[in-house]
Amino acid sequence: MWEYEHSIETTAGRDALWELWADVARWPDWNAGVATIRADGPFAVGTRITMTPPGEDAVELRLAEVEPGALFIDVMDAGDFTVRTTHRLTTLDGGRTRIGYRTEIDGPAADRVGPELGPAITADFPDVLAALAALAESRAPR
Repeated sequence: MWEYEHSIETTAGRDALWELWADVARWPDWNAGVATIRADGPFAVGTRITMTPPGEDAVELRLAEVEPGALFIDVMDAGDFTVRTTHRLTTLDGGRTRIGYRTEIDGPAADRVGPELGPAITADFPDVLAALAALAESRAPR
C-alpha cells in the first residue's frame, strides 16, 4: 500500500469548508487541479464524480462515505488498484479547523503503481488546502 497525508489549520469554520466541498461544480474555484467536474447526483454516498484535470483524461470517483460537516471519502477503482482519499475536518481549540487529506493506494498493483501515481495525485495537496482555506476564510462574517 502507498499512502500520503497532508493537513493545515484555518480560522474558517467547518460549515464554511463543508459548503465548499459539497458544491462539487465549484471545486475549480479553489482547486487548480480540476479543469472540469460533474457529479451524477447529490453529495451523498454512491454519487459518481467525473473530474478532468487540466490537460489530462477524465477520472471517475465514487463517494464511498459522507459525514456532513466532518468528512467524505472518494474512491477511484482502477481494477488492480484503488485510490481512496479521505477529506476530514476537525474542530480545534480557539475556533480553528484542521483540514486533512489522506490518500491510500491499495490492491495487487499498489506497490508498482503507488510510487508513481501517488505523488502525482497528492503533489498539489498543500496548494489545494491553502486555496480552500483562503476561500472559506474570505466568506466568513467579519
